[in-house]
Amino acid sequence: MAAELETLTNGQTDELLGTTLAVYIYAVNKGKPVGPRDVMKSVGLSSPSVAYRHLQKLEDLGYLQKNEYGEYTVKRRAHIRGQVWVGSHLLPKMWLYASVFFAILIVEMIILVLHFAVETNEFKVFFLLLTLVTGLALAVFAVEGVIQSKRKSPVPTE
Repeated sequence: MAAELETLTNGQTDELLGTTLAVYIYAVNKGKPVGPRDVMKSVGLSSPSVAYRHLQKLEDLGYLQKNEYGEYTVKRRAHIRGQVWVGSHLLPKMWLYASVFFAILIVEMIILVLHFAVETNEFKVFFLLLTLVTGLALAVFAVEGVIQSKRKSPVPTE
């Protein structure tokens, strides 16, 4: 149980792990109140009491709140290491960085195309090298994003 939920000592960041993280992500993606049976079926837990225990942990940490019907709604977003929220989906931060470098690369290519005919050779070489470095940074962050996306921790069923 302690391996599933770990509180970090630096600041107020709580790191959700394992089944508790899977339950939390399910509740966020669902977008409406969830109950223990719903969580049990969707996350693949062995019983509603196991689902209830994880929902209760999330409520105690302040991530979920229980409504008058006994269902849980998202109260606040969790900060999950290496991930960033985009809408109701978690994406690796590396994808965010890759998209920034992609935008920079597009701007550099537009500038290069517009100025290619009128600039000196030194400018062309410098700008081509700059574009190459930006392209390499984009590739590195994209590959790391793919690796991070594939490296999902297995969710235990108990």
